[in-house]
Amino acid sequence: MNMEASLTARDRVGIQDFVLLDNYTSESAFLDNLRKRSHENLIYTYIGTLLVSVNPYKELDIYSKKQMDTYMGVNFFELPPHIYALADNVFRTMQSEYNNHFILISGESGAGKTEASKKILQFYAVSCPSTKLLNNVRDRLLLSNPVLEAFGNAKTLKNDNSSRFGKYMDIQFDHQGGAVGGHILSYLLEKSRVVHQNHGERNFHIFYQLVEGGEEDLLRWLGLERNCQHYRYLVQGDCAKVSSINDKSDWKMVRKALSVIEFSESDIENLFAIIASVLHLGNVKFEADFKALYLSSCDFLKLFFCLAVQLLGIPTQVLQQGLTHRKIEAKTEEVLSPFSVDHAVYARDALAKAIYGRTFNWLVNKINESLANKDSSRKTVIGLLDIYGFEVFNVNSFEQFCINYCNEKLQQLFIQLTLKSEQEEYEMEGIEWEPVPYFNNKIICDLVEEKHRGIIALLDEECLRPGEATDLTLLEKMEEEIGGHPHFVTHKLADKKTRKTLERGDFRLLHYAGEVTYCVVGFLDKNNDLLYRNGKEVISFNFYCKKQVVTQFKSSLVGLTEILMSKEPWYVRCIKPNEAKQPGRFDDVLVRHQVKYLGLMEHLRVRRAGFAYRRKYDIFLQRYKPLCPDTWPNWRGTAAEGVQRLIKHLGYKPDEYKMGRTKIFIRHPRTLFATEDAFQICKHRLATRIQAKYKGYRVKGDYLKQREAATKIENCWRGLMARKEREKRAWASLILFLRFIKGFMTRNQPSCNDNSEYLAYVRTNYLTRLRDNLPRTVLEKDAWLTAPPILQEASQLLKKIYIRHMVKKYVRGITPHRKAQLLLKEQTSSMFKGKKENYPFSVCRPFVDTRIGETDISIKVLQMIRHEHIKYSVPVVKYDRNGFRPRLRQLIFTQEAAYLVEETKIKQRIDYSSLKGMVQGSVRFDIQPGREGFVDFKSGQESMVYRAKNGHLMVESTRTKSR
Repeated sequence: MNMEASLTARDRVGIQDFVLLDNYTSESAFLDNLRKRSHENLIYTYIGTLLVSVNPYKELDIYSKKQMDTYMGVNFFELPPHIYALADNVFRTMQSEYNNHFILISGESGAGKTEASKKILQFYAVSCPSTKLLNNVRDRLLLSNPVLEAFGNAKTLKNDNSSRFGKYMDIQFDHQGGAVGGHILSYLLEKSRVVHQNHGERNFHIFYQLVEGGEEDLLRWLGLERNCQHYRYLVQGDCAKVSSINDKSDWKMVRKALSVIEFSESDIENLFAIIASVLHLGNVKFEADFKALYLSSCDFLKLFFCLAVQLLGIPTQVLQQGLTHRKIEAKTEEVLSPFSVDHAVYARDALAKAIYGRTFNWLVNKINESLANKDSSRKTVIGLLDIYGFEVFNVNSFEQFCINYCNEKLQQLFIQLTLKSEQEEYEMEGIEWEPVPYFNNKIICDLVEEKHRGIIALLDEECLRPGEATDLTLLEKMEEEIGGHPHFVTHKLADKKTRKTLERGDFRLLHYAGEVTYCVVGFLDKNNDLLYRNGKEVISFNFYCKKQVVTQFKSSLVGLTEILMSKEPWYVRCIKPNEAKQPGRFDDVLVRHQVKYLGLMEHLRVRRAGFAYRRKYDIFLQRYKPLCPDTWPNWRGTAAEGVQRLIKHLGYKPDEYKMGRTKIFIRHPRTLFATEDAFQICKHRLATRIQAKYKGYRVKGDYLKQREAATKIENCWRGLMARKEREKRAWASLILFLRFIKGFMTRNQPSCNDNSEYLAYVRTNYLTRLRDNLPRTVLEKDAWLTAPPILQEASQLLKKIYIRHMVKKYVRGITPHRKAQLLLKEQTSSMFKGKKENYPFSVCRPFVDTRIGETDISIKVLQMIRHEHIKYSVPVVKYDRNGFRPRLRQLIFTQEAAYLVEETKIKQRIDYSSLKGMVQGSVRFDIQPGREGFVDFKSGQESMVYRAKNGHLMVESTRTKSR
């Protein structure tokens, strides 16, 4: 169903292009159309080429591979509105015009911006050409999303997966349309979330993913416990668990994504070590006496501090001084001055924020290295800008000020580019342009960013001036410098009525989207992003090159504007229909506010300034030619001449349309609706005539004969093609089988035509099995999969490399305490081995390290066997009788029996009296009365457990040759 055809259903499901609204200046008419479509699950609507998207808050079956195929290569208005239609049109325009484009995705938090960005990326991943190299780039582009979401997104009051940073991604395409690279820019990460969250909010996802989903070995190495409640930075919002978020599953996705994006194991270890160090830092506490400040004497807190030192790789003294003392320059020497407890807490939190911020920047840079296109030839680019929407909370702070300033700048750019693109189309088509009145928000942008007098300039000046600057002195300075501005008001400057709605520490800005009240408390600290001098030394930070946060953000926005101005714009405007995230609910007040601040009415007015509808001549003529006898059924002249003849027959008045160079422009929707209604009537009339004609054929029998003959020919043709396909497959199968047999017979000969494919299969098969059966520890280094003859040399080389890798990993994981113990043992052994008669008896008993103590056995099990003395206990792996699946168990030997335990349950008790005997390499015992079990043992090249042909359980292990 194309756009014109959908006009017949406009009363029920609304109009799928707002440009066709007759009352286009009415917000109520706009909302009514949006509501109709939303209730019918038609979440996408156009304003020309701009796409409006309403979050349905439920899964819709409109994003399948079949849907993608439907929208590929189709004219933009030929199918119902969809994000795939926009993505495809951008892609085809880029290819045909060989220029650069960007898609700006904007909207309030929770409106669906991140999901829209994902859908566009997925569409390009499917629609682009496929090769091994291109697929690698595609996978990295797709999997960069879950990584950046984990480290840059968080649950807020409005959205469970809110982006707390702005993201611009360039996707680079070659001349054939293949995705060959990408680059990501990030903006204003909300670092304050690391150390503080409002009630009902969470820290960044990655912290919870690591604690809930991290592997046991990793958590043990990082000194973490699987309980978010133990970490101060994770529980301030009092909602560590969220029903809509599966942290364990997301952790697996992030680990997979990091591997695909080519993060080395060392990079991954370092990354999570830093994340863990932030959690440990958050648990460090301070105590003060009348002389100085100290770290808390609690052993538990000391442990956290030590772990932070270990994971950050910072000398203890440096970190301790950075958290408890300020370094002051006094003439030619530096003096350490102790903090108060409050200052120490501030320094600790500032350090945690700085560490996380630098880690996030490093992460983005590593992803960019992975996405970098190595080919220097010119590439075309499609940019995706997923930027924070306008934010208004009960309390709005520095972050909301920056975000809303960003939206002001983008709104200014939006109006400029929209007017520019509209004017360029009219000029290209030779149509006279009529200027459109619109609100120019330059006055607000100037209020914020003007040199010397703007809010940013005043904020920076207050941060840098000597003396005791505070947030309230900043407010006083703003009142003094910009107090007369029509878009700025404070409690002091307001009239009596307005003053009641403002606190003394507030200031209010009248943005293009409405009024927002900001609390000035915290502005200076957040703008300074202050680290004390020795705190900067902790993370090797150069203090003197650092700009204030808001100035850096302003500079980055200037750079972003330059990037966008050099590309062709496309827009996706995302709308949140209600605050409760409920499907089917449409809040008029909330949606009206978003329509206003997204500038949708202005955009619609710009599109309607001249003409509501425009179509290429051939498309318009193809649809409506039945309405004129001169153009039906076929028009022999040019499409433009045919359209001219058609509209003359329809009686279009001169002020209702314009003829461009390639398109017809229709001014009023009612003109198009009248044409469409006439077409529907004409279509039914034509259908009736065609049916009558076929009915006449049926009377004579000609039609049935024709149809029967056509069906017979079709069946014969299909049968012939099917037989040919079957023969082709049978031939291919035989050839492949013969090649396999020949390859097997000549597998031990040098590589030749007969065995090359078979040997390639053998190599692939062996390497795949080897990958899945690699030794896990240095102690298992001899458990190496036996290689086929052609891979013996390669296998030995791989074994040496992998063992070296395991040894390095083991050495890196040895703690200083453990290293000291090993050195002491080595020194003791060299002193006494062979020189002391009782040396063998002085060495500790074997297997002690593998034993488990009574504290590791559950209380319930100990109560059950309390009358028996435990002689030996060890963790073991039990293999199921069917399939031999491994199960973790505890094996406990007492004076009377052997117990097999699973957590709190005794799974099996074997009395020593039930053992029937033991012969060379075999154990026989009673499973239950009347049934015997056997375990056979033998040495081999590989360690494995399996069912032998005689039905026994076979345990095969490698044996080291004695030297």
